[in-house]
Amino acid sequence: MKITKVEFKDRTWIRVEFFYDEAIILKLRTVRGAWWQPDFKAWLMPCNRKTFERLFELFPDLEYPGKEKREINNRPNIVESDGNVNQIESDLPVESASFSCSGEVEHVALPCDVNKNCNIEVVGRRILIRLPKNNLDVHFLRSLRYSRWDKKNFVWVVPNYPGNLDLINDYFKDRIKEFIVHEEYEVQAGKDLRMKMNSNQVLVVKTTAGRMKVIFSFNHALTAVIKKIPFHLWDVRNGWWSVPYAERFLGMISSQAEELNMEVLFVEESQRDEDRVRRITRSDLPGYRSCPPDYIAKLKELRYSPHTIRTYPSLFEEFINHFPGQVIDDISELQIIEFLQFLVIRRKVSTSYQNQSINAIKFYYERILGGERKIYLVERPRRERTLPVVLNEAEVAKLLSNVENMKHKALLMTIYSGGLRLSEVINLQLKDIDSQRMQILLRQAKGRKDRYTLLSKKLLPVLRAYVAEYKPRKWLFEGLRGTQYTESSVQAIVKQASLKAGLTKRVTPHTLRHSFATHLLENGTDLRYIQALLGHESTKTTEIYTHITTKGFDQIENPLDKLSV
Repeated sequence: MKITKVEFKDRTWIRVEFFYDEAIILKLRTVRGAWWQPDFKAWLMPCNRKTFERLFELFPDLEYPGKEKREINNRPNIVESDGNVNQIESDLPVESASFSCSGEVEHVALPCDVNKNCNIEVVGRRILIRLPKNNLDVHFLRSLRYSRWDKKNFVWVVPNYPGNLDLINDYFKDRIKEFIVHEEYEVQAGKDLRMKMNSNQVLVVKTTAGRMKVIFSFNHALTAVIKKIPFHLWDVRNGWWSVPYAERFLGMISSQAEELNMEVLFVEESQRDEDRVRRITRSDLPGYRSCPPDYIAKLKELRYSPHTIRTYPSLFEEFINHFPGQVIDDISELQIIEFLQFLVIRRKVSTSYQNQSINAIKFYYERILGGERKIYLVERPRRERTLPVVLNEAEVAKLLSNVENMKHKALLMTIYSGGLRLSEVINLQLKDIDSQRMQILLRQAKGRKDRYTLLSKKLLPVLRAYVAEYKPRKWLFEGLRGTQYTESSVQAIVKQASLKAGLTKRVTPHTLRHSFATHLLENGTDLRYIQALLGHESTKTTEIYTHITTKGFDQIENPLDKLSV
């Protein structure tokens, strides 16, 4: 640890340099006026005898050039950046505001010279400080981690982290005019959700996006548990943690809160959003414009998937009807940005919908009109990282056993047996079932790739009985007129089966695919095989199932159980 004297912003400062050590930082924060200066990459503090003596009080073994001379003369020295030694006269009284640091005597208005003018208010996780502007005070407050100036309320806001309140009390001391601690404080956890809570409570809000907001006064133990949850995020603006919703994660938070004698308040966000603007339909707008035929023809020419051919024109129609009186080719880039902002602010669409809208618009101007590739000045949103809903093996068995219709039962068993997507199961043909190799061939699945997946031994006789009774011609699962099954029909079958089985989870066809992958992982299947069976491009997509499975939890021995306490 080394100290030198530097000039910065027309003032003389003591510069403290050392290898990073959290214990040293905590001690430096107790020095009045100490603050971190990123340009110097060092701590700066006022250059006066009181500061110098405080440093020696905190660090008796402090090393600096001229230490031997100080030990002989018992006079403190501060070394300038150029190596010259200047003495601070040890016979100056401690209370004096005059000191010699650069050879000249100057007067500094220390905080202790000011009358009582500081109001401190502790509101839950925040410490609010109101006081007249003073450079030394500003430097001190900025040295506290994550402190900020609230321009709207003219108050300094400091996180109520352990030790911060003690540092503030020690710094301002006799200047504190009013000190108030609120036992209860109000939290704005959502647009329509205001709650009062105290420091012994933890508020958990389940959002409509499948995540949880976790709000509590700072606590090291509870924060450590939250950091173990995958995809955890700290919301700097609102001051709360956000994690994916899962019963296991909620249990982890509740268990830790119980150990800390903290009460957990659980609330679910309302699904209703009265301020959300609905999409314009043909009946709402006279002269509603349809997607140009060239747009659909180009999608087919480039061999886009049937799902994309249905989705992109619909999204592009919404865009062109947002500007009903304007020629499509004349819509400017600023208007495109305005529309994308409208989707987010007024329509309140999901991140997936917003991204698809951007791609649909770019497709027309770049692929149809042959324009340059552009990146519109609207930041693409991060996709909400949520964990999928998964049924355990008993719930899957209960779901399938409650389906009496032969065709419906064969369809659901096929989805679960191969971990199929909704589009993949309705595109299956009779020739895709390979009973010799016990495999199902998926042709031109997502990403226009073929792949094989598993055919269950229990599924094969069910499929044979179904084919013998219903006699499908081309598609494995056909409607009444021999046409291909629709996605909505499959979704309705799953929903009806879930209600009949009495499952409380929200079950969709994709839930069976997630359950298939999770159960394979729990049964010891290598992650790379699961990736191949699901048709994932990257292993990162498949790795999400490692956060869901509970396999091996019962084999982990808690280190506390080994202690003789």
